[in-house]
Amino acid sequence: MSALRPPVLLGSAILLLAGCADPSGPAGASAGTPSGTSSAATTAISENATLAAEVPAALKASGITVASDVSYPPMDFFAADNKTVVGAEADLDKALGTVLGVKVTVVNVPFDSILPGLQSGKYQLGVSSFTDTAEREKVVDFVTYFDAGTSLLVPAGNPKALEPGGDSLCGRAVAVAKGSTQALVDLPARAKSCTSPIRVSTFPDGTGVNLAVTSGRADAALADSPVAAYAAKRSGGKLEVAGDSYGNAPFGIAVPKNSELTALLKSALEDLKASGGYQQVLAKWGLESGALSKFEINAAS
Repeated sequence: MSALRPPVLLGSAILLLAGCADPSGPAGASAGTPSGTSSAATTAISENATLAAEVPAALKASGITVASDVSYPPMDFFAADNKTVVGAEADLDKALGTVLGVKVTVVNVPFDSILPGLQSGKYQLGVSSFTDTAEREKVVDFVTYFDAGTSLLVPAGNPKALEPGGDSLCGRAVAVAKGSTQALVDLPARAKSCTSPIRVSTFPDGTGVNLAVTSGRADAALADSPVAAYAAKRSGGKLEVAGDSYGNAPFGIAVPKNSELTALLKSALEDLKASGGYQQVLAKWGLESGALSKFEINAAS
């Protein structure tokens, strides 16, 4: 996946239609329609004039640039035209832009380059399934928006009887995304109890992680639970999720330290929840189980 693909403009006005056609929905749905789509009445997501008035004038003029690794379905990925960004987080980006009355531009950035880009001022936001961790909070602030765990992705039939917990990954080849919580925290912690080392393979995006397992170069992969479930569903029977997810923690919108946008984003999410727009975005992608009851700033324990 190239970080040089053109940015995708997400307009500041959107009406999310329950049951509307989508250019690239999850497998098993009717053509172009995401699974989990609700038949409930349409919710019009609209600007909150009070919040929009608090957006800094410079950002009103320039718009907000959101950095995302667009290889992480169902959260962010390219539609069939290889240009349009779709997914749950892409829809949330659009909705937040609408509430705040500001144009949102999503740029495709390798996952491990997003936080440095925020620190340097290159982007205003990072929305790319970042788990809110204490370590990451040292360099950016987070506004939580979704709850997810880690899942173990294995070849269909789980031929090596691998389990998400315990020491079954010791001595095995495990694929993870570079810069992910699984790569930086999970596997190093597991390795401490292994007599045979875990052979870790890191890839710049989720596509590489999944391919490593389907091609046999890795025995398994660790990924965020909604992503692993989607990969299994779209694999044509080649992959499955072993056992239950674990280590649930919130995803957060990454914001440069002390940004004026941090509190505004929390308020915008609360506005979306009150209007039903937040629930509608998740339902469109079958992700209702990850809905948060409240949104927090820097919620890492």
